[in-house]
Amino acid sequence: MTPSELSEALSSALAAAVADGTLALPTDAVPASVHVERPRQREHGDWATNVALQLAKKAGTTPRALAEDLAARLAVHPGIQAVEVAGPGFLNITLDAASAGELARTIVETGADYGKGASEAGKKVNLEFVSANPTGPIHIGGVRWAAVGDSLARVLEASGAEVTREYYFNDHGAQIDRFARSLLARARGEQAPEDGYGGQYIAEIADAVVADALAAGEPDPRTLPDAEAQEAFRARGVQRMFGEIKQSLHDFGVDFAVYFHEDSLHESGAVDHAVDRLRQEGHVFDADGAVWLRTTDFGDDKDRVVIKSDGQAAYIAGDIAYYLDKRERGFDDVIIMLGADHHGYIGRMMAVCAAFGDEPNENLQILIGQMVNLVKDGQPVRMSKRAGNVLTIDDLVDAVGVDAARYSLARSSADQNIDLDLDLLASQKNENPVYYVQYAHSRTCAVDRNAADRGVRREDGFDPALLDHPTESALLGRLNEFPRVVAQAAQLREPHRVARYLEALAGEYHTWYQQKDRRVLPYPDESVTDTHRARLWLNDAVRQVLANGLDLLGVTAPERM
Repeated sequence: MTPSELSEALSSALAAAVADGTLALPTDAVPASVHVERPRQREHGDWATNVALQLAKKAGTTPRALAEDLAARLAVHPGIQAVEVAGPGFLNITLDAASAGELARTIVETGADYGKGASEAGKKVNLEFVSANPTGPIHIGGVRWAAVGDSLARVLEASGAEVTREYYFNDHGAQIDRFARSLLARARGEQAPEDGYGGQYIAEIADAVVADALAAGEPDPRTLPDAEAQEAFRARGVQRMFGEIKQSLHDFGVDFAVYFHEDSLHESGAVDHAVDRLRQEGHVFDADGAVWLRTTDFGDDKDRVVIKSDGQAAYIAGDIAYYLDKRERGFDDVIIMLGADHHGYIGRMMAVCAAFGDEPNENLQILIGQMVNLVKDGQPVRMSKRAGNVLTIDDLVDAVGVDAARYSLARSSADQNIDLDLDLLASQKNENPVYYVQYAHSRTCAVDRNAADRGVRREDGFDPALLDHPTESALLGRLNEFPRVVAQAAQLREPHRVARYLEALAGEYHTWYQQKDRRVLPYPDESVTDTHRARLWLNDAVRQVLANGLDLLGVTAPERM
């Protein structure tokens, strides 16, 4: 019996109590579904609900009296072994072994779709993440957003949403000019600008710009007048740098459907369109020769200049136009992932959202990620061989590999600082969380292979009632939670919940596997029995859920380790 089936049974029991007059509750007050959850302590049963406490007052009765009536009705329901009323009116429900064990069949037959749901169905989501400036390799903070952002996209898709991964390509502004001047100075053998960029990658890209120009039969860009030379290095340099960024992300398992160029907002008239729209809504005013947005009407700490007195667009102008552009492209939810230094950005953008008539924190959601620190040999790692004073995506992948990097960055809440121990993540120890989970999957695969060699086959039958050991009950209970965990991770925008679930599932599996009387494989002098086959079904259900969960994090599920 699944949680949804149990929920339906509870709802039916309530409806029956109303129909026979036992419960004085309006028919439309009977919930279509009743929330059930796993008790904190296993001895309290498989599932628990506080529905009696929620409805008793409306029904003119006490929670305990209502709970006792529901317990009597549920006790005769097929698949339910026992129902206990606890405390003021909690219901603790224990399923019979056969009912609980049927979940193994459901998971195996559902396959890769187990865990998917419809909690986000019908939503078009624009998910913008990473969006590092094309002035250098992606630093470690951006790598965290690559792992978390892509995992969140996968979780949302598994929950029914239509997700567009988008990268905001910041090719407009002073940082691009500094990048171009840095490349030109390096190519000419001159001192780098005081506010410029350093690192070996600047020399590599500068050399590539010169080589590309010469290969195309163009003049050596180093010999051009300063303005022309800077433009040549800007155009080719940005293209080169962004090509490297895209390749690094692709190698990390992250690809974007849309690469949105900031320049297009200014060239297409999108900024003027957004300002005109807000002026029509009465939220724009002119003062001191500038155009202002009255964001204080929507909770911001001060009004914001949108068009400066010299006629140039202020920085927020692009943000306003970009948000409106996404909404006009048909996205219901706009999710933006930003670094720890962008907290001040939230209030003004939520005010912009409200000024357009949208719902802050719903139509626009801003997630802030905290810092990542790398540790090796017990000491902080602060320098990159290629990028100088920042650590990059390639540094992390070179140290621990894509799987360990993605998993370790996605397994913690994004709003927490994290320390990554490179020695631990490169090791094959149970203390290494990605190894612990992947090893559990590879162990299930090894059991499968050995079962085939010993003649244990699922297709020869399945008696779920044979999964009656406490470790099997615990394992089935954990497997039952997976769809709820995925839905909750999507709702709260917290994909780390999937990783923590997988670690708990791996722990339950290892505990079950180590029980000598729970063997899937018969001893050499033992015949294959229904019990062996039932355990193989459970083994394969765990394998499927581990694989499904790892896929949501963009991490491989190896069959051998």
